[in-house]
Amino acid sequence: MKERVTLTLDSDILKRVDNTINGQSIKNRSHAVELLILKAMGAHVPSKAVILAGGKGTRLRPITYEIPKALIPVHGRTLTEHLFDLFKKQGITDIIMAVGHMKEKIIEHFGNGEKYGIKLRYVEENEQMGTAGPLALAKNILNETFIVSNGDELKDIDIEEMFRVHKEQKALATIALTTVEDPSNYGAARLSGLKILEFVEKPKKKDAPSNLINSGFYIIEPEVLNMIPKKFCMLEKDVFPKIAKQGRLVGFPFSGQWFDTGSIDRYERAIKEWKDLK
Repeated sequence: MKERVTLTLDSDILKRVDNTINGQSIKNRSHAVELLILKAMGAHVPSKAVILAGGKGTRLRPITYEIPKALIPVHGRTLTEHLFDLFKKQGITDIIMAVGHMKEKIIEHFGNGEKYGIKLRYVEENEQMGTAGPLALAKNILNETFIVSNGDELKDIDIEEMFRVHKEQKALATIALTTVEDPSNYGAARLSGLKILEFVEKPKKKDAPSNLINSGFYIIEPEVLNMIPKKFCMLEKDVFPKIAKQGRLVGFPFSGQWFDTGSIDRYERAIKEWKDLK
């Protein structure tokens, strides 16, 4: 519920506030002031992020016979460090990593995160738990809106803008959607406005409902954790369709970089084309 307040501001400050209004992401003076207050209070992005790094990386073999995906290098630094860059750039330094395959190597490499300028904790999978199962293991620390990111993608997303959309739409989960020329190798999003109705898996290019696909980056409310058992469970197949039926699954199309490194060919392309965030 919103309440009306009266503010008295210096005219120069008011001009600067008005200069932020663009009619789209910032609609009017009241909206601009609200966003500035939220930002000043540190409430402009979620404070915690989960990186899913438990997979075996079978499509990247033979590399992943000896190196876990989280430690695979791009431009002389691990995939995971590029995700750290994304989060730190936008003020998020409390990170949980879900680890499974070769987890000892990952934990030994990153430690508590101090040398990377972050606070790093781990959720350890003793068996494969999918993209949702590890979140149930972290339920006691995910007690406010949080981020989840796949660990095998490189991405550049305006998290502050995505969080704003998530809150304005009263979403339970918001999925960052990236645009591809041909969605036939992915799941294409069918939307009504910003609401995601479903993902159509691997459609023929001519039949795809859109060119927008799941980028593996989510903002999620803690109540979603009640939908997830402490066993193998997939966000994409087991959780998001339930939220979509409630009308509370939202899409956030973004135009920043996105590279899937899940196969040898895609990994090679990422090395050639990814522009580091630092």
